[in-house]
Amino acid sequence: MKKKILALALASAMALSLAACGGQSAAPAASSGSAAPAASAASGSAAGKTYTVGVIQLVQHAALDAATQGFQDAITDALGDAVTFDVQNAAGDSATCSTMATQMVSSGVDLILANATPALQAAAAATSEIPILGTSVTEYGVALSIDGFDGTVGGNISGTSDLAPLDQQAAMVTELVPDAKTAGILYCSGEPNSVYQADVVKAALESAGLTVNVYTFADSNDVASVTTTACNECDVLYIPTDNTAASCTEAINNVAQPAGVPIVCGEEGLCKGCGIATLSIDYYELGRTTGEMAVKILTGESDISTMPIEYYANPVKKYEADRTAALNITVPSDYVAIEG
Repeated sequence: MKKKILALALASAMALSLAACGGQSAAPAASSGSAAPAASAASGSAAGKTYTVGVIQLVQHAALDAATQGFQDAITDALGDAVTFDVQNAAGDSATCSTMATQMVSSGVDLILANATPALQAAAAATSEIPILGTSVTEYGVALSIDGFDGTVGGNISGTSDLAPLDQQAAMVTELVPDAKTAGILYCSGEPNSVYQADVVKAALESAGLTVNVYTFADSNDVASVTTTACNECDVLYIPTDNTAASCTEAINNVAQPAGVPIVCGEEGLCKGCGIATLSIDYYELGRTTGEMAVKILTGESDISTMPIEYYANPVKKYEADRTAALNITVPSDYVAIEG
């Protein structure tokens, strides 16, 4: 699975004008050109070097938007107006990710950010030469089908992971809903990282004495019906970090809230929309870490083939105050209320 990477050509790169496929909030869905450089930004242009960075974001939701914004901000802070961004949003469609990746490779971008697993898979299939950084990717070994993954992809791929400790997430289920006998795990069957998380959490919950049922939906069209079945059969639900679920929190909440079934979630955006608690990471900071990696690659300071995947340190236990109150759930003192 590991690929060889050619030496980066740091000559002037053409500015892209590809049309984007969808909008964003925190990070605009279609944007060309970098933000104004910070006062302390390194003067890449003064050295006669400019860069074009392509961004493929799977879908618009708060977590991925924040990661894209953090990535852009970190690069702009370091390289100022020497960088042009081509940010594209695939509106949840994996095939569109592939089209975007092919276009970016043809245009000769200097680096690709792949935001979410399908974007990473599409970029990896499109090029073995242009550096690719992933973010909002849970498990790179699973995403890229690497047996015995040791933490470094090699070749032209590295990035950051949004995986929070799964054993701690499972423990939150029993901590917050101690009387639960049956737990349901709900996720999109088309997301391999969700399958990985579900398997780990299922084993942990079964070790804690719960009966665990798994419920999968193929896409947004059957989210409500699958959630209804899960709520009818379970005392509590767990939803891993899952892009399809994150885009359908309203539909999930519209079923779970009237049913009085609490949901522990794999990330904060999901929790805001339909959950009671999460082990939270900061996606903006995750994006910034990825952007700092990109700067080192673009400037030749680091070789992407030797860069290990980086993880978010010190995730925080957070809870959604209104839902926990409505469900009469006692929240321990080491949890922090989600703002906004």
